[in-house]
Amino acid sequence: MSKADAIVEAGKTAVMQNIQGTLELLRKYPPFNQMEQGHLAFLVEHCKLRFYSKGDSIIKPADGPVRYFYIVKQGQVVGERPHSAKRGTETTFEIEAGECFPLAALLGERATRTEHLAGQDTFCFLLSKDAFVQLMARSTPFRDFALRGVSSLLDLVNQQAQRRAVETLGAGHSLDMPLRGLAMRKPVSCLPATPLRAAVKHMHEAQVGSIVIVDEQSRPKGIFTLRDLREIVADTSADLDQPIAALMTQAPFYLAPDASAFDAAIAMTERHIAHVCLVESERLIGVVSERDLFSLQRVDLVHLARTIRHAGRLETLIALRDDIRRLVDHMLAQGASSTQITHIITLLNDHTVCRVIELTIEAHGDPGIPFTWLCFGSEGRREQTLHTDQDNGILFDAQDAEEAQRIRTQLLPLAHHINEALARCGFSLCKGNIMACNPELCLSTTEWRKRFAGFIREATPENLLGSSIYFDLRAVWGPTEGCERLRADLLAWVADNALFQRLMAADSLRHRPPLGRFRDFVVARRGAEKDTLDLKTEGLTPFVDGARLLALANGISEVGTLPRLRALVGKGVVDALDGAAYEEAYQLIQQTRLQLHQTLARADQAFSNRIDPDTLNHLDRRILRESFRQAQRLQTSLTLRYQL
Repeated sequence: MSKADAIVEAGKTAVMQNIQGTLELLRKYPPFNQMEQGHLAFLVEHCKLRFYSKGDSIIKPADGPVRYFYIVKQGQVVGERPHSAKRGTETTFEIEAGECFPLAALLGERATRTEHLAGQDTFCFLLSKDAFVQLMARSTPFRDFALRGVSSLLDLVNQQAQRRAVETLGAGHSLDMPLRGLAMRKPVSCLPATPLRAAVKHMHEAQVGSIVIVDEQSRPKGIFTLRDLREIVADTSADLDQPIAALMTQAPFYLAPDASAFDAAIAMTERHIAHVCLVESERLIGVVSERDLFSLQRVDLVHLARTIRHAGRLETLIALRDDIRRLVDHMLAQGASSTQITHIITLLNDHTVCRVIELTIEAHGDPGIPFTWLCFGSEGRREQTLHTDQDNGILFDAQDAEEAQRIRTQLLPLAHHINEALARCGFSLCKGNIMACNPELCLSTTEWRKRFAGFIREATPENLLGSSIYFDLRAVWGPTEGCERLRADLLAWVADNALFQRLMAADSLRHRPPLGRFRDFVVARRGAEKDTLDLKTEGLTPFVDGARLLALANGISEVGTLPRLRALVGKGVVDALDGAAYEEAYQLIQQTRLQLHQTLARADQAFSNRIDPDTLNHLDRRILRESFRQAQRLQTSLTLRYQL
């Protein structure tokens, strides 16, 4: 071999080694670790490597439409935007090895809105726009990632979490599956004039627990169940030949066949029913029973809720907390979202609170005064986890201040017993004394209105700090009308007070996401919390506070964080893409928090919202960091909106 040939061969070898090294490097990161070898090789072959010194501008708005897809090989890229109210710029994000940019601008064929700078000496792979488009056409994982960004990564995290849970608990069907797939048999039905005796015989022969009463066009008019039959049998004078229409429950609850098993589970639990009709084009096409639904999992949600609601002793409710934890375990194994899980936890907690109130009244006597048990904070938003404390109050009607004081004196001892009983059931006493046994939170409708109006009218940081938790109020037990009127008043007062909104915006910036300029996470530096960050205060609270502020300012009556964000998108207050990103980020942080709580519970350790990010794998760290960045973006938008 000639010297020239040897040089050529050495060059080829070096190129192949370089390509192989790049392939191995990218294989460490999603979405590249999901791509076929040939597609990843296409990417590597069409990439060029470029070096940027610390402080160099990589791309900026003035450059015009983006021409390259960038992948950070080594180093760090930071995003800088001019600060609207202060001199200079602010860092809006940091991008590290294995991460890509700027997808939105590249897909939108526009300039980037943020200047991307090298935060340190940095190497980036650059893929031309033409090659990027070709790769999207060839590789489904790459196209999915490019079009969905954080959503795609979130799917990977959820799949990972599901696999881990399944390894521990065994596989099951998802609560996301359509009800159409559960109603495998033809529904048992009859006409309204059918005699009771014949209807019951039909149920017995079909071995079902319900019969749906339909008209000639198969439209459901009522339902009759074994529970109804037991009541009739107990009545020895009942006429078994009377028409079933006289005994049926009218207007049975129904869902569309494409509704999910989760929708049916929530309906059964909230409405205390065991059967859901499936209706399409007004016609009955199936029935899903509690038995059908919970063949999907080992812990029966509806049965658990019913057991809670009929518990005869406080000790039974205390013991059932372990069943709720096991239910959460199984829901994680079935791939349930954090929103579904927190909704169900809150629903079961609501049932527990109601039963505790009823048992306490039985034990200590009925005061004979109608009252409403209010909840605030995460329970009000239906966003509770297993680790929760009490945030509650009492609402009652009174003619004047004198009567209000007399009623309060009667209700406070009962409230104290209820708060103590809830503590025994696992709902920690509130360290800030936001509980119904506090005389300041056991108020008449008039007193609650004055309290809320005072918070808003006398807009001060101190008032705001003490009042924001009440803006998520919800009635759990007792009449709901007074609570609804209070919420309507709150919306009107806040929407009409620009100063209070601005103070709320400033307050929402108190809890900053734990992201630093020179490292990916900012963690505690000393004490028992050393090397950890708070998923609740630093991760979820920015979304909760931001969504609450914008909802109140725009007359949106929704209470939950995600419903508020969706309503804000619907009203055009928040951009649809931003709203989707905020929602996904919020759910991811909540999912991480739920998994942390489950891990601590299984290890019999005290609950905590603090996590050491170094215990996470690369994908979990990356998606958590991206979720915190979305919280930063929401806070930045509030800063601009309210000129802070």
